[in-house]
Parts: sequence; C-alpha cells; structure tokens
Amino acid sequence: MALPSQGEWVGAARRFTADLLRSWKVADEDRESAVLIVDELTVNAVQHGHADTTLVMALEDGVLLIAVSDTGACVPHRPPEGFDPDEHGRGTGIVRFLAQGMDVSLGEHSCRVDVALKLTAGEPGSRR
Repeated sequence: MALPSQGEWVGAARRFTADLLRSWKVADEDRESAVLIVDELTVNAVQHGHADTTLVMALEDGVLLIAVSDTGACVPHRPPEGFDPDEHGRGTGIVRFLAQGMDVSLGEHSCRVDVALKLTAGEPGSRR
C-alpha cells in the first residue's frame, strides 16, 4: 500500500492491515498486534519522515513480516495537529515489545522499518 505521508492516511493503513489479515484468517489477537504496529510505524513516518509512505506485508511460516518505508523529499518535523486522538504515535517501544525483531534502515532520503511478528494464535500459511 502506497500513501502520502499525511495524518489522515494513517487510518487507511490500519484498515488495510486489519482487512488483509482478516482475509488471511489471522487470529484476532495477532491481528490487533499487527494493526498497532502498523499504526505506530505509519504515525512515525508521517511525523518524522518523508513525502511518501509504503506499507508491505507478507506472511511466511507463521511470521508476519511488516515493512514501512518513507521516501521522497525531506519533510520537516510536523506537530501532531490534525491527528485523530487514536493516531498519536507512542514510539517504537510498543513495536519492540510486540515484535520478535525490528530493523531500522536510514538513507539520505528514506527510512525503512522491518518488523517480524510471530503469530501465536494459529499458523496460517504463507501469503503475500
């Protein structure tokens, strides 16, 4: 999913994640964790990142892989004005707590965060 790095699009990323994982038959508990991770990472991309945000997810052997990238022209730090109260970032601490792994790659005009979330409630197959 590609979207502009604007606060009003964070909800769309959450809904996309929930709908996709529901179609993949990911259990509610794991789906909620994944939606929270996507929320935190997309809010961070909007608040601290670049012009465009991309969300990629893959499911392999009971592990959900989530990648959120922001690219393009640098955007100055924007205060959270205009964000829905549910869309205020709580930092990567929550992501690190929920995930089994997290890697941050910084470029001159980009940032990518890769997260691995081991699914605990069931073992759906591999999907992209």
